[in-house]
Amino acid sequence: MADQRKSLDKTRSPLKTKFVRSQKIMQPSPTDTRSEDIPEDSEPVHTKGPSRSQTPGHLSTKSTDKRKGSTSKDPRSRSQSQSQASTRSPIAGASVPKLPASINEGNGPITSPIAREGSPAGSAGLVVGERRPGVLRSTSAIAGKPISSTTTPLTTPKPPSQSKKIGNHAYFPPPPDTKEEHDVLPAPASGMYWSRAPTSGAPHTALRAHTTTAIGSNIYIFGGCDSRSCFDEVYVFDADAFYWSSPLVTGDIPVPLRAMTCTAVGKKLVVFGGGDGPIYYNDVYVLDTVNFRWSKPVISGTPPSKRRAHTACLYRNGIYVFGGGDGVRALNDVWRLDVSDVTKMSWKLISAPSSSTSSSPTGDRSDLKFRADREVKPKARGYHTANMVGSKLIIFGGSDGGECFRDVWVFDVDTLLWKSVNIPVSYPRLSHTATIVGSYLFVIGGHDGVEYSNEVMLLNLVNMQWDKRIIYGEPPSGRGYHGTVLHDSRLFVIGGFDGVTVFEDVYILELAVHAYYSQISHYTIDV
Repeated sequence: MADQRKSLDKTRSPLKTKFVRSQKIMQPSPTDTRSEDIPEDSEPVHTKGPSRSQTPGHLSTKSTDKRKGSTSKDPRSRSQSQSQASTRSPIAGASVPKLPASINEGNGPITSPIAREGSPAGSAGLVVGERRPGVLRSTSAIAGKPISSTTTPLTTPKPPSQSKKIGNHAYFPPPPDTKEEHDVLPAPASGMYWSRAPTSGAPHTALRAHTTTAIGSNIYIFGGCDSRSCFDEVYVFDADAFYWSSPLVTGDIPVPLRAMTCTAVGKKLVVFGGGDGPIYYNDVYVLDTVNFRWSKPVISGTPPSKRRAHTACLYRNGIYVFGGGDGVRALNDVWRLDVSDVTKMSWKLISAPSSSTSSSPTGDRSDLKFRADREVKPKARGYHTANMVGSKLIIFGGSDGGECFRDVWVFDVDTLLWKSVNIPVSYPRLSHTATIVGSYLFVIGGHDGVEYSNEVMLLNLVNMQWDKRIIYGEPPSGRGYHGTVLHDSRLFVIGGFDGVTVFEDVYILELAVHAYYSQISHYTIDV
């Protein structure tokens, strides 16, 4: 018995070095890309040996011994053994089997079986030019198994959009070194204070003329452009954690857009208009922020003309759209999009443009509410701001392409009357932002007709007078075409453009004692 055990140990020991642990082929994530300066074939690629037997060790050894002891094999058995030997791990100097062309050919693009849903590439089955490693590698030291042409292709995750910024995940930055940071003047506890947000999370591109819309503590950023092209991406910025994320969206994804509007209706975002270069649109898209699915609903009624650089505000289940430009002229008409049911929306003209000769949007000349078209109106404009306070739509600034406006107008959506606000001292602005904080309108940045500004101006909506306050801290550089959102007594300024640089930073304006303005909710605008 002892001799038999020794013989078994002798026959078993050489096989220990040939056992290979079972493994899975690890799928690379969409963001797992190889650096451009490292060629994809720089690492040796090995194929996997025969899979480990599921029988107990001693039984497996005995069966191996039996196979070793077998000397009489028919031609079919020999051919099978030769095919098995060809799949074992190659020794040094052996050639690696060539992968099927369907997986990868050289360093060229991979034909992905899954494209982004709703995209042209997905509908037409086009090639997504995303660089991936030549062989799907495991994260362990054991090499992956090549996929044969007869193997069912693995289900790969959806590739990221080609317009997304490629980069590494940004971790939360460490606290700044007080010795290296330059001095910032101390601020009183009651003073407003600028600071740059220490953000982390997914990489995102620098943007201008994008939309920033808050739902809860999340700020949804859509579209916009940098110095080269426009985008159709959606980013989410957590205003509590200062964390960026890039969700995977599906459905009828809009085309790349800039200078469009995005309005929150419950948990949905309604996007209207916008353009890219010489192209203008008047389409409406809806994004469900619960499942991140885009849809393009069918809307009844006559739609507005194609436009961008307009504004849109929500009031009583209606989105009121004012102004903008269509590429030929500036506009000053007002439209209402009924969003009481986002699956059955409808358009209605509320206030016709100044050049219109029709007497009523419904064709009824006896409609007394339509007398607003016979009254004075603001000049046609775009890149202005609009804010809704009760039933009053407040319009400030903008441009018609030649003049930078400084006037303030109020449109009553109940009476359909325009009224001009007489303010002795005012300031021209375009491409700025305006945010309601209680009874004040906080105007940040923009262009004054000469240069980009980083000023913060407050319009008192009770007495309709401008006010400027001392703000401490380190302000952002002058910019326009940015986005501003109010959350938790802070104003978040995201992105923007100063004529040369497109920004990707986030600045915070701490309102301090001025945050109590938001508690002022009972006031009227009398003009």
